[in-house]
Amino acid sequence: MKIYSMLSKSEEELMNYLWKLKKAFMKDLLEQYPEPKPAPTTVSTLLKRMQEKQFVGYNLIRNMREYYPLVSKEQYFSTHLKGLIKNFFDDSPAQFASFFTKKTEMSESELKELKALIDDQLKKK
Repeated sequence: MKIYSMLSKSEEELMNYLWKLKKAFMKDLLEQYPEPKPAPTTVSTLLKRMQEKQFVGYNLIRNMREYYPLVSKEQYFSTHLKGLIKNFFDDSPAQFASFFTKKTEMSESELKELKALIDDQLKKK
């Protein structure tokens, strides 16, 4: 599935709960929020927008909607990351990697772990 739009911060928060639960009714989603919890109407509005953006679907079970994600977390963040690299790093993954490794102040062990991941991907190519 091609992702054509991004989620707002509040939609992303709700989507994270839905990815975690896999399927959920409104009450299940509301339980995920810390206090003070949003109003059910707020969550309902977010879900409606997310349905329009084709991120969320639902099954009707005895007049209650059971929501589920239409887009995986991996698909969403992969698209998000590609957009970041394109818009902020001149479509250069190398520029992004340079920025990421320098500005996140990674430890030596974290850099070695990242290098091992890259080396592993290079072997697969």
